[in-house]
Amino acid sequence: MMNSPAYAFTNPQAEPSLSAYGAKRAGVMSQDGFDAAFAEISSWPGYAPTPLVSLPKLAQQLGVAEVLYKDERGRFGLGSFKALGGAYAVANVLRLKVQQTHGLAQVSSKELLSGAFNDLISASTVTCATDGNHGRSVAWGARLFGCKCVIYVHETVSQGRRDAIAHYGAEVREVKGNYDDAVRFAAATAAALGWTVVSDTSYPGYRDIPLDVMHGYGVMASEIVTQMSSTQPPTHVFAQAGVGALASAVCANFWLQWGVQRPLFIVTEPTQADCVYQSLQAGQRTVVEGSLNTVMAGLACGEVSELAWEILHGGTNVAVAIDDAYALEAMQILAQPQKGDPPIVAGETGGVGLAALLAARDHANIRAQLKLDAHSRVLLLGSEGDTDPVIYRQVVGKTASEVLA
Repeated sequence: MMNSPAYAFTNPQAEPSLSAYGAKRAGVMSQDGFDAAFAEISSWPGYAPTPLVSLPKLAQQLGVAEVLYKDERGRFGLGSFKALGGAYAVANVLRLKVQQTHGLAQVSSKELLSGAFNDLISASTVTCATDGNHGRSVAWGARLFGCKCVIYVHETVSQGRRDAIAHYGAEVREVKGNYDDAVRFAAATAAALGWTVVSDTSYPGYRDIPLDVMHGYGVMASEIVTQMSSTQPPTHVFAQAGVGALASAVCANFWLQWGVQRPLFIVTEPTQADCVYQSLQAGQRTVVEGSLNTVMAGLACGEVSELAWEILHGGTNVAVAIDDAYALEAMQILAQPQKGDPPIVAGETGGVGLAALLAARDHANIRAQLKLDAHSRVLLLGSEGDTDPVIYRQVVGKTASEVLA
């Protein structure tokens, strides 16, 4: 596959690597916030750090020194990094409700799980809009801690993703339109019925819960820092965009922990839903209209989260927008690697960092903008596995278990 559509934008507002993280950004996401999320999530049953996989043959093929892939497929059995954010925010929503109702200074998740507050918790309802993975995490968190859950999906969310959410006991409802329409509908319904929206995107007057979600996502970055403690940090990090919650959490965490050694930060998204790209180009948050129709279901978002933008407008070095063909090729390459590299199961959104590298392989101008060379040490965030097994098999020609066998 050669020269499918792709384009890159070098952000003129990017902060130099020597810049301190600063108090303004710390008011959005902080080291204390990341530490609290890590302490909480690492205490949950079933917690284990996900693997950081080296792909030397792929690195050789792409003309870089190293490719590392953070494989989130096994996260709490949910198939994606989203397990870190939505469920953590659900726990905090319920904790706050119990504290306020019972006049308690502190309530641990262990106490939430003990059954002592079941009457209050079981009468509570959480909700959100989703492309699939975030809704699954919120539904899982609701089941874990014992509250009700209603999840809104837009028209193009696959049946497999809807079924996976319903599997955790949530009620799944469809909204006409795109992801952003579903976000607005969920917010309006929650306001009318007294439910709590647990979203990873923020908007005016709605910041605290998305911040919990984003601090939860930062657990992935904290694990990477530990896993790389005996080596130099990577030179390049490729992060999926969507509303920007994951990208900004990883960017912030690495900035805080690696300081002047922080890598070049590249945000990747579909050409059909390139809201970070358009916003960086305009120098302000810009809405991408239309159907946002892309195979990269988790990235079909037309508007950058307010909170994410506060980190990404200065933390992003380059934005890359790629055609769906690159995302599909990335899935196939990871599933059928050259001898010497392990096979990896990545969904349409999971392999997007590799998709950007494939675009750089085909487009010399993109490679130049990314400053990729034989010394580059690249980190890819494998954000999801086969979250829709039917689609995965159609793309790769095998099931996940056949790939891994």
